Amino acid sequence: MSAKTETTDHLDAADSVVAWHRHEGVVRLTVNRPKALNALNEEVIEALETALDALERDAELRGVLISGAGDKAFVAGADITRMRELTAPEARAFAGRAQTVLKRLERLPVPVVALVNGFCLGGGCELALACDWAVASDNAVFGQPEVQLGIIPGFGGTQRLPRRVGPAMALELVTTGRKIDAAEALRIGLVNQVMPQAELDTYAETLGDELRASAPGAVGTAKRALYDGMEQPLDSALALETGLFALCFAGDEQAEGMAAFVEKRPARF
Repeated sequence: MSAKTETTDHLDAADSVVAWHRHEGVVRLTVNRPKALNALNEEVIEALETALDALERDAELRGVLISGAGDKAFVAGADITRMRELTAPEARAFAGRAQTVLKRLERLPVPVVALVNGFCLGGGCELALACDWAVASDNAVFGQPEVQLGIIPGFGGTQRLPRRVGPAMALELVTTGRKIDAAEALRIGLVNQVMPQAELDTYAETLGDELRASAPGAVGTAKRALYDGMEQPLDSALALETGLFALCFAGDEQAEGMAAFVEKRPARF
């Protein structure tokens, strides 16, 4: 895929459950089951796998935005009509496959951002948590209500949620199944920004421009430093940062970025 190619299409077919739009290196993936409130099922997971196969090969990728079709839901959860029929071994396989997909999404070397509109519950909240950050419309509703169905989060919610909002708040949300509005999600750090629903697309466009203006190698290195460093003691993490900082000076981006700054012109990355 060329970064100079602008397309609006679908990965599999015109009625794909994950729609694909790419513009100058920024890809927007939209879970496309609005009649089911974009609920996650095996077909959606498979479509996300297909998307990731392409994204991981895209050398000119600058960012990924995740959204849900329609005006009612980002992703309202997993497909309960299907899940209720699963045996324990089938549930393990389903959760394992979903976790693998979300890990791959999380490990992309570019920012991955959730654009949350409406319901963001269960597996939808877990999808948003696998993104690097989330912004929400003012009608967004978040929650991990799995305990009300006799199960627990299985797509990473018990692990990513406490890392995002702290263990006490995560335990409150997971063990009560309580739903929270966008303002509360902002207060506890679950999302970075809240805005009117009509402004989400404008935010996406502005963010796309910002991502295209940044040095892609440096962005990927910064993401690696942040995530890898959080899993290490501070001294080890600082050593990691020092090594990656020095590595930046061995490539072309540092020379171009600093030359552009001195010459008072836009950098050409």
